Amino acid sequence: MANNASKHLDTRLQHAGTAAFDPTTGAAPVALPAMRTSTVRFQNLAALERAQAGKARGERAVTYGRVGMDTHAALEEMFCELEGAERAYLASSGLGAITLAFFSVLKSKDHVLVADCAYGPVRYLDKTVLSRMDIETTYCRATVAELEARLQPNTRMLYVESPGSLLFEMLDIPALAEFAHKHGLILATDNTWGSGYIYRPLDLGADISVVAGTKYVGGHSDLMLGAVMAKDAALIKRINDTHYAMGYSISADDAWLAIRGMRTLPLRMRQTAANAMEICRFLAKRPETVRIYHPAWPDDAGHALWRRDCAGSNGMLSVELRLDQPAARRFVDSLALFGIGFSWGGFESLVQLVDPASIQCHGYWQPSSHAVIRFHIGLESPDDLIADLTQAFEKAA
Repeated sequence: MANNASKHLDTRLQHAGTAAFDPTTGAAPVALPAMRTSTVRFQNLAALERAQAGKARGERAVTYGRVGMDTHAALEEMFCELEGAERAYLASSGLGAITLAFFSVLKSKDHVLVADCAYGPVRYLDKTVLSRMDIETTYCRATVAELEARLQPNTRMLYVESPGSLLFEMLDIPALAEFAHKHGLILATDNTWGSGYIYRPLDLGADISVVAGTKYVGGHSDLMLGAVMAKDAALIKRINDTHYAMGYSISADDAWLAIRGMRTLPLRMRQTAANAMEICRFLAKRPETVRIYHPAWPDDAGHALWRRDCAGSNGMLSVELRLDQPAARRFVDSLALFGIGFSWGGFESLVQLVDPASIQCHGYWQPSSHAVIRFHIGLESPDDLIADLTQAFEKAA
């Protein structure tokens, strides 16, 4: 079956990146093997020269193992299917992909606007590297009015995350794209939450989409991966040149794990989304609950944008609780089925007690003395998770 034979992404994901049939035997493996190599050899000089010419044109031509062979190419093809992109570039982590996006667009003396809800380590990248390179960064709410007030003559990029980190603030990507392009800016967005399956920022007007494949794409909490996707030919060339110059590479085994994860991405994401809604319904009835942060939840402030722009949801949510910090710590420590950890998107449920300082900079946050707890709801039985939360509330009290 041809990859473009179906309008359904679920079907295309199962047929993208598959191995070609051997011309001699007529056979092919169902699961593409992990093709490891550091060196590429050529049948003759003419073959090498064709590859070099293709590489010079920006094509995906392999002359050295760092670019990756069939396994890497298959994963890039699948990311393009997910995101509606023309090209995808792989990095060793989500933060590595963010760095690639910044370095592909910005140069010394440039200015970048960053949504104040973006992934926290972006601020560390700014503090330790961008500032040293004389790239200026301004953080603010990602609304057109706020951004207009902070434009500078040297502003080159708008970087956002939607939904935002920790509180899952939905942003109006079409409006931000219109603003960015009006002022000649490149709009780049962290789309790890949607991972292309439930949210496609490139289709909504964004120029660059960044995904931490560590999360839902991998899906099994066993690999680190990032990817940068784009449609525009000129922008693709800039990313391509930067990707090559900076020596980005991932292992064939990690590429293989990500391909494996993508095959089941539709099922896992739908199930974690369904489980998360059950947890939201439970939390909404608890006297401790002040506010639920989950775009698919009808009472969430971004619910209308979510309904307009997204095709589904996932297992991520945060909740503001009437608990002081000692009680919140007892609550988290009492949970038995939720691991305490920073990642998400795997098969397991996780919990994080949000550091109050990390959300003070979010304009979306309404300051209070309440605790904020972030959950990733995994594939366990929601009944068991609810029982675990119930006993933890009792111990917190």
